[in-house]
Amino acid sequence: MRYTIDRMTMADIPRVIEIEKLAYPTPWPPSAYRKELQENRHAHYILARDTRVSGASVPQPADHPEPQSRRPFPLSLLPVRPLPTPGPDAASIVGFAGLWLMIDEAHVTTIAVHPDYRGRGLGELMLCSLVGISYEIGARHVTLEVRVSNAIAQNLYRKYGFSIAGSRRRYYSDNHEDAYIMTTHDIYTDDYRQRYAELRANLYTRLSTTENASPSAGQPSARSDI
Repeated sequence: MRYTIDRMTMADIPRVIEIEKLAYPTPWPPSAYRKELQENRHAHYILARDTRVSGASVPQPADHPEPQSRRPFPLSLLPVRPLPTPGPDAASIVGFAGLWLMIDEAHVTTIAVHPDYRGRGLGELMLCSLVGISYEIGARHVTLEVRVSNAIAQNLYRKYGFSIAGSRRRYYSDNHEDAYIMTTHDIYTDDYRQRYAELRANLYTRLSTTENASPSAGQPSARSDI
């Protein structure tokens, strides 16, 4: 398959920050990701890679969709340190995502896709991978926040068994829009396990058979609004 999922490392942070700045108007600082990778044993971050890309950087698009606002990173007041040297395959990174384990709940903290790669199923690939990690770390539920106006993202999350469990008023700083809290039921039930296995198999088949096709304008970008 053209796209693969890897664990994020310190050497990946410069490329992650490039995509972060394209995806969000108020990006997390590099120190936040450094803190997450080095000190937060409950944090799990992954990357989506395009195996056909190599080199030190990817040209940024001249025009891309207006980025969405996100919540501030809770550890934003961290010391500023030089970024690590990018890895030789940094250009292959086209998206990233992460979650925290909070007791028995996996809380999705971010999902971002490079604007040039939206609409290709990479957001769904990372969401699917985060659910897989949730099994590995023993979480029984997966939660996230999403804009009340982001119907496309909500439909993707419902596809993976999320439902609205509550809301957070004036959650987004750019326009004070409310956020829905969406959560899965117990992911260890037989019904959910079967549903997840089928979704994952169908996704991998779709990505393998359409990897040479251009993105469809009607395909959800699968970005997270968190």
